[in-house]
Amino acid sequence: MNDKLKEILDTKVPEYTAALWWLGQMGLMVKIGKTLICVDYFATPGYGRLTPPPIPAGELTGIDAFLGTHDHLDHIDHEAWKIFAKSNPQAKFIFPRAHEKGVLADGVKFENAIGLNAGESVRVGDITIHAVAAAHEFLDRDPDTGLYPYLQYIIEGNCVRIHHAGDTVRYEGMLPAVTQYGVIDASLLPINGRDAKRYLNDCIGNMTYQEAADFAGESGTGIVIPGHWDMFADNSEDPNLFRDYISAKYKEKSICHIPKVMERMVISSR
Repeated sequence: MNDKLKEILDTKVPEYTAALWWLGQMGLMVKIGKTLICVDYFATPGYGRLTPPPIPAGELTGIDAFLGTHDHLDHIDHEAWKIFAKSNPQAKFIFPRAHEKGVLADGVKFENAIGLNAGESVRVGDITIHAVAAAHEFLDRDPDTGLYPYLQYIIEGNCVRIHHAGDTVRYEGMLPAVTQYGVIDASLLPINGRDAKRYLNDCIGNMTYQEAADFAGESGTGIVIPGHWDMFADNSEDPNLFRDYISAKYKEKSICHIPKVMERMVISSR
């Protein structure tokens, strides 16, 4: 078994805490109680990525649920999901319902495919997952089905709440949508921003580091983790700018932690 994965599987999570491991980009593992979930893991090599997958897709087992926030390669990695569906046959796959056809084409069993829309929730073991709409770069809600193609997740258990923002800009109503489930103990927010150069390369954007810092400060999250800054040279940002900005503007209201890949972070309920 992969040594890094063994460490995660062997980790004991005390009451009123959650354990997190950043996987690069917006990838995150969350363990609460005995339940282990994997969110937005980009596990396929190549594609010009600057950092390799910390755990090869073929070695990742023992996962209770795989979550994808939207149908982009670095969030729902279809090549990896095809592998995960075989190596983790009991795992649930959670995703925006708008992408159900593509997920089933990956070989995920119908009974394990859980499509969510904004405002819906599902429980997997010791963890409850709440879906919130994301705007990447627009909400893009389908007027006929009412489905949102991009989601954020509130991951809750052990009296701890983790906000995984997926890819999003801030939109009117996003703050109450995220905080309606209670105090946020930790947030993973994209900070790579958006600009003309990216638009010209068909690269849609996210919050700038200033916008992400303001959202964290206003939402009152305890720990804020910057994401989406390390993977691609033409779509990155300096996380130190994010840390300095939030430290100067919000002081001790929200504490920034710049993670290292596969570093274990212990989050406590407040």
